[in-house]
Amino acid sequence: MSKLTLKTEGDTHIVVTRRFAAPPEAVYRAHTEPKLIQQWLLGPEGWTMPVCISDAQTGGKIRYEWTNGKGGGFHLTGEYLELEPFGRIVHVERMYLPDPTPDNHVETRFDADGAGTLMTLRMTLPDAQTRAAMLATGMELGMEVSYVRLENITCKT
Repeated sequence: MSKLTLKTEGDTHIVVTRRFAAPPEAVYRAHTEPKLIQQWLLGPEGWTMPVCISDAQTGGKIRYEWTNGKGGGFHLTGEYLELEPFGRIVHVERMYLPDPTPDNHVETRFDADGAGTLMTLRMTLPDAQTRAAMLATGMELGMEVSYVRLENITCKT
């Protein structure tokens, strides 16, 4: 059974929640440190992230490049807008598939939840059509597979 919950709000929002059996500091670090991001933010099996830039400071750049090892791939760029260490990250991102998608504004919260963390990720997309296209990519399955990897990493730290 999936630990991930994905719901829509209004016309432009996607809200994802997931509990992790790790403290907020570990889950936050896994979202900001390049060597950790490259281990879990991969989506379906067979994908890798050979390029990971995560300059985790206000105004810092983000660039992730994925490949499936069979000639397929895409990348994402973005900027950090706000960082509250171990509690909250706000950034903007755009995917290149190969053309850039409209900006996706993302707020991720990391709240202590017993011995673990409740992560709440809220995406704000420019319009209903962009949100529908994003949901149609199968992002929920890719997120859940990635978050299982994240939990395996954070439980070791």
